[in-house]
Amino acid sequence: MRLVIARCQVDYAGRLTAHLPMATRLILIKADGSVSVHADDRAYKPLNWMSPPCTLVEDDGVWTVQSTKTDDSLVIGIEEILHDSSHDLGVDPGLVKDGVEAHLQQLLAENVETFGAGWRLVRREYPTPIGPVDLLCRDEAGTTVAVEVKRRGEIDGVEQLSRYLELLDRDPQLSPVRGVFAAQEIRPQARTLANDRGISCVTVDYDALRGVDDPSERLF
Repeated sequence: MRLVIARCQVDYAGRLTAHLPMATRLILIKADGSVSVHADDRAYKPLNWMSPPCTLVEDDGVWTVQSTKTDDSLVIGIEEILHDSSHDLGVDPGLVKDGVEAHLQQLLAENVETFGAGWRLVRREYPTPIGPVDLLCRDEAGTTVAVEVKRRGEIDGVEQLSRYLELLDRDPQLSPVRGVFAAQEIRPQARTLANDRGISCVTVDYDALRGVDDPSERLF
């Protein structure tokens, strides 16, 4: 990961346009190719970013980040660089799931037909260089499906699944790979982002899966 603190202005052009005036900001360039621009008052959320796959061209005073799939671009005009360092963080083991989330993943692995008739599990915790995919499956047509399992479906989970899909799709033995985002509850923003990226969303009934509650037997 590369961390750059700089006085910069930022212009995003694509489906939407956005401008950030000159100010001191943190620019993160991650190993997956993503570039994000952060302020000191936004917690973990960037002011603007470009998700991979994308390219970064550094010219004198101007950095241009170009998406390789769309016409979207992020242009960073740099007035002064205050700090520039790179760090090798190695392979991240991923989030340690809480009890409910880990059990939900296990139950879905044992009952992949939850996603559709004819589905089969290839492997649980399928390893990749950027972390394990929760469930790797084949659907009824034999298409590879990567499933990300969350208790609460947030935008960061969709971003995580998107990175897995981009990586898995490079493997000719797996390609084409589609994605399923499965959670007990999926936030509207996460659902919108998933739909925009062609990722299916599935709301999972945890109690029904573990046999505590059968929705078909409810009176109301």
